[in-house]
Amino acid sequence: MASKKGIIVTAIILGVITAASFLVWMIPQTYDAAFVVTDYENHLNGIKNIHLVITEDIDSEFQKLVNGKISPDEYIRMAETSNSQINSQIINLVESNPTEEWQDSYISYMDSLKQSNTYIRETIVFANMLKDGAEKSSLENTMDSVNNLKDEVNNLIQASDDARP
Repeated sequence: MASKKGIIVTAIILGVITAASFLVWMIPQTYDAAFVVTDYENHLNGIKNIHLVITEDIDSEFQKLVNGKISPDEYIRMAETSNSQINSQIINLVESNPTEEWQDSYISYMDSLKQSNTYIRETIVFANMLKDGAEKSSLENTMDSVNNLKDEVNNLIQASDDARP
């Protein structure tokens, strides 16, 4: 069972991520701000930590969905929020313009984030199938797909780690 402190820290982190995502949409499109990243390792580590929090949360909520503890509609709302938070992290990586020595690591991590979004979309498909009362075999096939996508995310994260200078 999660501690209150852990839940509060997770809620704060997710709140900050959501606020940052909201700000991305509120900043005028004609504003040409550039974030200069000089410490590529810490920048990538920060994105990796945020990604870890998002994926742990989505995995926990997906397990609750599978166990019938939350409704498919509740899960879908939460998953869509996680999807947009990951999109914000992808944008953050793209805009960081890493040096040549960091590009392979950044590209692999960007691919892992994109694959995470595919994973989340597949869990939403599963939730919709539950809501619509799909057959057990269809649910099992989708669950296999979900598990394969999760493995691919982890493989891409490992590839990013292996490509670090």
